[in-house]
This record gives sequence, structure tokens and C-alpha cells, in this order.
Amino acid sequence: MIAPLRPTARRLAAAALTPSKDHGMTPGPLALLPPIYLYRRLLRAHRKHLPREMRLLGDEYVKAEFRAHRSVDNPAHLIGFLTEWQLYAQKIEGNSWVGEKLDKGKVEKMSDEQIGQLYELMQAIQKRGTEGDLEDGDGGESGQKSQ
Repeated sequence: MIAPLRPTARRLAAAALTPSKDHGMTPGPLALLPPIYLYRRLLRAHRKHLPREMRLLGDEYVKAEFRAHRSVDNPAHLIGFLTEWQLYAQKIEGNSWVGEKLDKGKVEKMSDEQIGQLYELMQAIQKRGTEGDLEDGDGGESGQKSQ
């Protein structure tokens, strides 16, 4: 009896590496990293490319998301999850994330729960930004002298 196929990281990576039917004339799909390698890559990219405050927030978020998706069995969800995080890692490593806005199409596809998470993330970033301003001792008005 043959065991059922489960969407393991190795099978997903192998599926992403299968050659395309057009005899190599167009670039193939993105080769997905297995979850543990992607997770480590993300933490390394944060350590190397983000300021300390952003790194701490980013690390917490990455850890929570990977924990929450640990038991996902749906291959489509797993591929989407890994693809988006891999694209994020590439942006962090290339510093192309600075000043970038969210893609409107992706925001429209988000569930209410995802929109809520995004809002909470925005609030956490803003809160840390204001705490940093207050710690500077200038009351949030950087660069201005008091007279």
C-alpha cells in the first residue's frame, strides 16, 4: 500500500524545480526554500539589514507567523506562504523595501483577519517610532532646537 502524498517542504521544492513545458524559453517558477531554511534566512536578513528596533519587531512577527503555519496541510496555502516570505527576504536583502507601498491587488485579496494583523503591525511600528522619539529627549521634534 502506498502512503498518501503530504505537502512536505521537499516535495514542494521539487515541484518548483520541475522544468517548464516550453523547453526552457521562459524562466521557471521560483525555487522555494524549505521552511526551516527560509526561516533562518529571514532572521539572518533581519540581523544584517534592519535597524535593531525593526529587527526585534520583525523577528517576533516572523516567529509568530511560522509557528501559526506549522501545521498547514493545504499545498496551495503552503506554497503561497513560502513564496511571499521568500519574496520578502529578497526585498530585505536588497534593501528594495524602503519606502515601498503594499500592492493594492494583494491587499484586496486579504481576509479580514489578515487586514487586522496588518493594522496591528502598523500600530506596533508607529508605537515603537514614537517611543524612540521620546527616548531621544526631544519630545518627538527631532532636529529642532529649543530656544
